Amino acid sequence: MPARMRHVRATAVVTGCASLALAVSLPAQAAPKHHGKGIERSVLPAGDGWASADGSTTGGAAATPEHVYTVTNRAELIAAFEDAGDAPKIVRIAGTVHGNSDAAGTPIGCEAYQQDGYTLEKYLAAYDPAVWGTAEVPSGPLEEARAASAKLQAAAVNVNVPSNTTLVGVGKDATIIGASLQVKNVSNVIVRNISFEDTYDCFPQWDPTDGDQGAWNSEYDNLVVYGSRHVWVDHNTFSDGDRPDAGQPHYFGQVYQQHDGLFDIVRGADLVTVSWNVLKDHDKTMLIGNSDGAGASDRGKLRVTLHHNLFKDVKERAPRVRFGQVDSYNNHFVATKGSAYGYTYGIGAESELVAEHNAFTVPKGFDKAAILKKWSESSLTAENNYVNGRKTDLIAVHNAGVPAEQLTEGAGWTPELRTKVNHPLAVPLLVGLGAGAGRPTLR
Repeated sequence: MPARMRHVRATAVVTGCASLALAVSLPAQAAPKHHGKGIERSVLPAGDGWASADGSTTGGAAATPEHVYTVTNRAELIAAFEDAGDAPKIVRIAGTVHGNSDAAGTPIGCEAYQQDGYTLEKYLAAYDPAVWGTAEVPSGPLEEARAASAKLQAAAVNVNVPSNTTLVGVGKDATIIGASLQVKNVSNVIVRNISFEDTYDCFPQWDPTDGDQGAWNSEYDNLVVYGSRHVWVDHNTFSDGDRPDAGQPHYFGQVYQQHDGLFDIVRGADLVTVSWNVLKDHDKTMLIGNSDGAGASDRGKLRVTLHHNLFKDVKERAPRVRFGQVDSYNNHFVATKGSAYGYTYGIGAESELVAEHNAFTVPKGFDKAAILKKWSESSLTAENNYVNGRKTDLIAVHNAGVPAEQLTEGAGWTPELRTKVNHPLAVPLLVGLGAGAGRPTLR
C-alpha cells in the first residue's frame, strides 16, 4: 500500500464513570519534501555535550517517508509511536496536544477520572488533621478512591517515547499541555521546539507526616528521562502554563501542589545533552538522580550536559545532582524581585558537578550564598561565574554565608565535550535571543 494511504490504529483510554476503549485512526502523513538537514532531520553536533559521546545522538534522522508523522492530538501521538516502534521516526507536533483529552483531542477535566465516589471535598473532610490526625498517612475508602482515580489519569497522561525518535514542534507554537513524556529505558531520542505546559496531577495525596506540617504530594513531570541513553533536549520551553504554583489554593495550611518537576533525568539515564531550553515559573525544577539510595543504578551514569538554558523564577533544583558527572555552563539563571527562591545548584550524594561560565541575574539584596545548596558531602567545580555582571566565587561566597555547610572545591574531572564556550557577560543576551521553543538556533 502506498505510504500516504496507510492508516495507524491505536487505543486511547478516556473515562467518565468507567473506562472506555476508543479505537483511533491516524491518517499517514505525506513524505517530507526533502531529506536534508532541516530541524526535523538534524542530529546532535559532534562534541556537543555528553549525548555526543559513544556514538552520538541522531534520533529519527534516518526515518523513511512512511515513518514521518504529523500529529494534532494525544491519540495520534501515541498511534505514531506505536506504528513505528523502534524504527527511526520523525513525529511532528502541530498546534496543541492535550494529555487530558478525549479521543478527538478535546480537553477533559479531572472529574472524568474520578472513581468510587471520590471528590476533593470528601477527601478534605475525611483527612482534615482535626479529624484524621497527623501521625499516619491517609488510608481507607476515600484514599483508595483517590488512588484508583490517579491510576486512571496516569494511563492517559503518561506517554512513552520509543527509541530512535525525533519529536519536534512545527512552527513557533507547538505545545503539549498536561502530558508527561516518558523517555524510559530507550535510546537515541531527540526532543526539540516544543512548549511543555502544566502537567498537573488531579489527585495529589495528603501526607501529614511529610515535614513538620505535612505536605501535598503529586505525580508527573513534563518530561522524564528514565534509564535511557543518548538523549538530546533542545530549544524547548517548560512551565506550569496557566496553572502556576503561586496561584494554587492552600488546604490544611499547605499549598495544594499539583505539579512535581518540570524535567527529571533519573534511574541510570546517561549521555544526555540539554541545550537552549527555557525552564520557568516552577518550584521543583530538575532532578539529576532522584534518590540517595539509587547508587547501584546511577553510579557511573547520569552524565549530563546543560548549556545555554534559561532558568527563570524557579525556586530550586536547577538542577539538584546526585552521582552524575554534570557539566553546566553558559546558562542564565534569573530570579526576579518577589519570586520564591530556595537555591540553584543542589549538591547531592556522590555528585560531580562542574558549574562554569554561567550568568546570574538577581535582585538587590539577594543572598548569593544561597545559589549553592549542600545536601551531601560532595565536591564541585564552580569557576568563572558572574552574578549581576561581576565575577563571583560561588563556593567561597557560600562557605562564608553558610559556615555550617562547607563545600569543597574540585569535581575531580574536566569537561571536554563543549562546542563553544561564551563569556558569561554575553550569556544573558545570547540565551535571551536563542533559548526556548520557536527561537532561532544560534550555535
